[in-house]
Amino acid sequence: MAALTVPDNLTRDQYLYLAKLAEQAERYEEMVKYMENLVLISTPAAELTVEERNLLSVAYKNVIGSLRAAWRIVSSIEQKEESRKNEDHVALVKGYRSKVESELSSICAGILKLLESNLVPSASAGESKVFYLKMKGDYHRYMAEFKVGDERKEAAEDTMNSYKAAQDIALADLAPTHPIRLGLALNFSVFYYEILNSSDKACSMAKQAFEEAIAELDTLGEESYKDSTLIMQLLRDNLTLWTSDMQVSASLSVFLGVAVCLTVNIRPDRGVLKIFGLKGFYLLREEVGFECHFVLC
Repeated sequence: MAALTVPDNLTRDQYLYLAKLAEQAERYEEMVKYMENLVLISTPAAELTVEERNLLSVAYKNVIGSLRAAWRIVSSIEQKEESRKNEDHVALVKGYRSKVESELSSICAGILKLLESNLVPSASAGESKVFYLKMKGDYHRYMAEFKVGDERKEAAEDTMNSYKAAQDIALADLAPTHPIRLGLALNFSVFYYEILNSSDKACSMAKQAFEEAIAELDTLGEESYKDSTLIMQLLRDNLTLWTSDMQVSASLSVFLGVAVCLTVNIRPDRGVLKIFGLKGFYLLREEVGFECHFVLC
């Protein structure tokens, strides 16, 4: 496969147009390159527009989402081969998993560098600061999903620091119904549940965000109503599923010994359902742009 070549002498408007074109063509790796160049020539001297930052998020989210799904598939196959004691296949799968992890690390490192050096320093308004700090937390969290040992611990600490910094600004500057504040609460609670295994804290955070938004629902503007209510629904669904999981997990461990797990990936934009691994008994949702993961874990 030929390496991606992107012109480095275009204008901001030209990169923006090409990014939109790549999005329509579903060529997300190229979209990432166009948006990366746009960021480098525009920031930190100037701030991205809302449209530009959303396109940046969509580009990286699609690339990382595909790789995360691939990693889960390969990890599931690795577990199956290990259970069959098929050492030749295990060695091959481990090598392939390492390749996927290298690509994941590269994508995460790329966006985290842009965020640290260009995007966060360029942010002037509370909304954009929360957006970028939340994004930092998200990509550190993706690293924590596949790293092990000290590297996983470091990724988890970086996730916590980024989400907390975003949360401090969100609580001060954004309304409880603001979709970025709600999205932060959603992903922060997923981090507590999935990475830190702290179900009580995850439920508490999701519950508080949902109830605070409900209390001010009548103040929600028409322009953000759809986004905000969608995220509120995801918060409520996670709460329902997490609390039910806590109630049945003890029974499952008694009757089954080891819980059988299933991970499901749904792409609503394409109507495709992929079953890609073994992993648990709850339905986990997180904000992922155009892709939504349902994880039975």
